[in-house]
Amino acid sequence: MDKALAGVKILDFTHLLQGPFATQMFGDLGADVIKIERKGTGDSYRAWTFLKYWVGGTESPCYLAFNRNKRSLALDLKAAATKEIIGKLVAECDIVVENFRPGVMQKLGFGYEDLKKINPRIIYCSSTGYGQDGPYADRPGQDLMIQSLSGLTTLTGRHEDPPIPLGTGIADQLGAYNIVYGLLSALYYREKTGKGQKLEINLYQCLLTHQLQEFAVTLNSGKLFDRPHSGIAHPGQSAPFGIYRTADGYMCISVNPIPVLAEVLEDEGLNAYDDPQTLYDKRDEVFFRIQASVVKNTTAYWVETMLKRDMWVSEVKNHLEAELDPQAVHLGAFASYEHPTAGTVRTVNIPVKFSETPGEIDRHPPRIGEHNEEILRELGYSDEEIAGMQRDGVL
Repeated sequence: MDKALAGVKILDFTHLLQGPFATQMFGDLGADVIKIERKGTGDSYRAWTFLKYWVGGTESPCYLAFNRNKRSLALDLKAAATKEIIGKLVAECDIVVENFRPGVMQKLGFGYEDLKKINPRIIYCSSTGYGQDGPYADRPGQDLMIQSLSGLTTLTGRHEDPPIPLGTGIADQLGAYNIVYGLLSALYYREKTGKGQKLEINLYQCLLTHQLQEFAVTLNSGKLFDRPHSGIAHPGQSAPFGIYRTADGYMCISVNPIPVLAEVLEDEGLNAYDDPQTLYDKRDEVFFRIQASVVKNTTAYWVETMLKRDMWVSEVKNHLEAELDPQAVHLGAFASYEHPTAGTVRTVNIPVKFSETPGEIDRHPPRIGEHNEEILRELGYSDEEIAGMQRDGVL
């Protein structure tokens, strides 16, 4: 079957998380993604891991997570021959994506104005931490810093806790989706007009945007959210919203009618709080009262009992349990592929399903320069010329 983005060619200068995740989404849907890497060391994420764990003993799980369905071309970016190679690739490509600090691509001779001269239809996306200019332009744009500056860390945790970041690279990942949204829009515009353009995306604004609801409250009321002592998941929510300890684990109770909850917990006293303002003002008191009841039985018991009453509840699962969840199994939410050095690699599957153009994992995340010869032959270089580049240290 055809793939939705078959025929789209992307020149990918990105590294670490945000940019590679964005281009991986394009690759999953059939785009030809050529990953330009530094010869020798490659993407910085190749040397990064968590838990001191390397897949197959050699491969970074962080790199593998965001680089499937791509080809790698490893080059000395400062070599004269590299400029010629990049020029030939740009002439054939639809999109260029980069996430270096401001000014780096221009110094290399690969800025938008340089590449537009080669291919006026090119769509060029630059992603940075804080934008191309301004007082923070030269700051490192890492996820924790973006979470901290954007206000997000002040929304999570208990009243007495310090600001708490989310336990995933949320700024990078949401930034990746904004890259995809921007590039798909630019592709559609080019199909209608023939015109390429430059996109500028930054992590800071992306994470501000994904707190629209919270800013709608604070900007217009002038009031800040006050985190409750109970650690309710969102500081703007009333009781019973939160995570509760059961006899054998944890469960979540979301927005639910207090009379129904009082009946299920056999605690008629909860009905005294059945008023929206009271449920907010006394949310800690209500939370701990509910907690005293929930801890008396198991997660399975409460979830089954409450779901029968059409209540908004669920189990709380860890990552290993999530893989085995019956709904995840039904959806095929996890997948695997074979890697030449790491062996069988387990991963999260492509989340969007297409009736006519399904995405799939066709290529393992490439080794550094794995596709050097393949890509250069496609550009018309002979075996002798490629061998010469290898001797000269270009590749």
